[in-house]
Amino acid sequence: MLKTIKYKISSLYSDLVFSLKRWQHRKNLPALEKRDRLILEALQKDGVCVTTLADLGLDSTSELLKAAYEQLSRMQNPNNEHLAEKWPQITTVTGLPEFYNWATQERLINIIENYIGVPITFHGVHLRQDFPSDHQFGTLLWHSDAEDRRLIKIFVCLNDVEAKTGPFEYLPRSLTPLFSWKYWILYYQLWKSSYMGIDDEQVKKVIPKSAWKSCPGPAGTVIFVDTKNTLHHGTVRTQTRSTLFFCYTANPPERPDLCTQFWDDTYPRAELSISEVDKAVV
Repeated sequence: MLKTIKYKISSLYSDLVFSLKRWQHRKNLPALEKRDRLILEALQKDGVCVTTLADLGLDSTSELLKAAYEQLSRMQNPNNEHLAEKWPQITTVTGLPEFYNWATQERLINIIENYIGVPITFHGVHLRQDFPSDHQFGTLLWHSDAEDRRLIKIFVCLNDVEAKTGPFEYLPRSLTPLFSWKYWILYYQLWKSSYMGIDDEQVKKVIPKSAWKSCPGPAGTVIFVDTKNTLHHGTVRTQTRSTLFFCYTANPPERPDLCTQFWDDTYPRAELSISEVDKAVV
């Protein structure tokens, strides 16, 4: 009990320090273009902003997509048809310049710094395939991520996303403000699950399904989301979905141990081909 109390006190103090840093840094936040401020405002309101690669208009998008589909074609067949629970297939592509260069463009960094409120860091990117499932498990359960107090993940859909491919779904934060009973019930249930996730039936008892927000869209759909403070999940699907996951946190994050997966050997890492190495040398 004493250990738990000490941890809670330490955590509250750490959160207070972070809030103070955000307050001190507010005058140093980079200016945003009008189109980028709209993304920020959506994140501040509900924790999510849905757009497209075309509307973002970032440099090197064509190179990003070309590299993504090339790496996707290299992913080996997981031979998981016999499994009742088909876990995602993930490749770390952080080390490839097409992904790193796109992710670290100034406009993107500025949007995210304005949301997180302090200087940020980009941890890396996963290329991910999510497979068909007839029930909820893993990230198909409602959950929140734990890398930092505030964080942004950017999902780039590499194929059309509709009901059969399992769109990303979330609860708008405006429905569950911090001091509402709905917020505390949902996060109490999440705590009871040891933060492994809660299912649709548990969520329905607190927030009606009609209020859940789904994010279908064509290939090239982009989703900005604070995955710490926005309850979310992937939905049950009958077809495979392919996505890029980019991760950004404060520098340093609250839980750096949870961020190493974006660049270490947790998942297979894509390597430069011989021709790509030659180009880099030149």
